[in-house]
Amino acid sequence: MSNLLVTEKVTKKFGDFTALNEVSITVPEHAIYGLLGPNGAGKTTLIRIINQITMPDTGLVLLDGHQLQPDDIQYIGYLPEERGLYKNMKVGEQAIYLAMLKGMTKTDARASLKYWFEKFGIESWWSKKIQELSKGQAQKIQFIITVMHKPKLLIFDEVFSGLDPINANLIRDEILELRNNGTTIIFSTHRMESVEELCDHIALLNHSNKILEGNLIDIKREFKTNTFEVGLHTSDKNQLENVIKERFNVSKANFKSLEDDLKLNIQLADKDTSSELIQFLSAKAQVNHFVEVVPDASEIFIQAVKKNSK
Repeated sequence: MSNLLVTEKVTKKFGDFTALNEVSITVPEHAIYGLLGPNGAGKTTLIRIINQITMPDTGLVLLDGHQLQPDDIQYIGYLPEERGLYKNMKVGEQAIYLAMLKGMTKTDARASLKYWFEKFGIESWWSKKIQELSKGQAQKIQFIITVMHKPKLLIFDEVFSGLDPINANLIRDEILELRNNGTTIIFSTHRMESVEELCDHIALLNHSNKILEGNLIDIKREFKTNTFEVGLHTSDKNQLENVIKERFNVSKANFKSLEDDLKLNIQLADKDTSSELIQFLSAKAQVNHFVEVVPDASEIFIQAVKKNSK
């Protein structure tokens, strides 16, 4: 898989404050790339540099194999967290104007808008002013304006902000369809469930540094702790608990019992294997459930940030 966007040791300072410290990321083509981090980590600064809103002090940004140029803005669509629509301007006029700034002709802009307005069922909004729309409605207009010129790279910063669950699902499905049709997407959010649903790759920034990057599935494997969730059926729960505790490292907080059923998490030492564990348990009780515990994006986020902050 080739890469659409690469940053090489990008550094940005504002006075004595370092917003980015030699940050290098690699965004594969046709992927959804999650850009994550706590507030103040440097995500917005990096996004602004990619959009040429501000320039790096040192380092390079490469788009499609060449150093980023001013006219590359036509290949990028950016939906910022702080929305930028003109409240007193009519929706249709504003959308055409912003599309033409991206290099579209007026005719092409009208055709693209017709497609998207019909797809979202919002034809009646054409002559409304932005101030007449709700926050969620304005967000849908902003989304359309961001994607209508079919850019190679889309950057969404908190795209679901202000959307109800139905419209959040609508936008999520559109993002997946855009990816499936060949668009590369950078996705910045605090909603870890969205990262799980959407992202193929992630990078985690903290205190202006990149501390983690890679394929999300591979990163989950890296953060596994050799822990297994087990469901057992036994006539003597107390004895079984004691036997298991003597043999394995068991998380007491995860002991749950219902009648003759026992559910627990067991963490294996390096010398033990999952096959040895299930053989041991099968000899003691009926095994109803046995699955490895894989950390989700939220757990990885917390662990990585804590480790980096020490």
